[in-house]
Amino acid sequence: MTPHLEAAKGDYAETVLLPGDPQRAEWIAGNFLSDAKCVSGLRGEPGFTGSWRGLPISVQSTGMGAPSLAIYAHELLDVYRARTLIRIGSCGSLSEKVGLRSIVISQAAGGDSTINRQLFEPFDYAPCADFSLLALAAERAGASSSDCFVGRTVSSDVFYHPDEMKRLARLRQYGVIAIDMETSALYTIAARFGARALSICTVVDHMITGEVTALSERQGLFRPMVELALEVASLAALPSPAAGDGRIPQVEL
Repeated sequence: MTPHLEAAKGDYAETVLLPGDPQRAEWIAGNFLSDAKCVSGLRGEPGFTGSWRGLPISVQSTGMGAPSLAIYAHELLDVYRARTLIRIGSCGSLSEKVGLRSIVISQAAGGDSTINRQLFEPFDYAPCADFSLLALAAERAGASSSDCFVGRTVSSDVFYHPDEMKRLARLRQYGVIAIDMETSALYTIAARFGARALSICTVVDHMITGEVTALSERQGLFRPMVELALEVASLAALPSPAAGDGRIPQVEL
């Protein structure tokens, strides 16, 4: 048990999906996992563990913003020994090419949160996805019929900014395609523990066109994203390919 999670050790699977919305966590557990049980409910942020195609999977809501997600990610990795964290959230598009309801797979995520500055000052740090998860997601997304984009994203602690597009203009010039509030912190905390992390988000509002999805369609809208995350989790759990098969090795931390 931790200050934010009441589960016993062993209650969480090694792979945990991280939606921000507690209702989405419950929806995922009820619609995708077999034999799901609630293992934590503190602070209105429920966690569930079940299985998907025989693979143990947990779902834990994290609330909104980098500080909140960082707490849950830290405790899952440090206390409950999770090894793979996959964020399944919402984001805003910063590109005309990335339309409403598209799926964005973040390869790297800068941010304005003080988390990285406090951990790495005076250095900058470039939080990025786990390569193997990113490659699997890109491959599976390419085979799907959904509009999926892999690219650089940014995370911000400020949701309502008085001059939003002005502050995002330079990011757009440098190829940043979407903005959320959590991905940068997720990648940093996972790196600290030598764990794997990936962020997959669905575009619910478009910063350029002003389009916004209706709240009533949100859960159904997220189904392709959740299915992609589960596919990636399932493939990532398979034994590693044998040496000499031509794949690029990663340094294990």
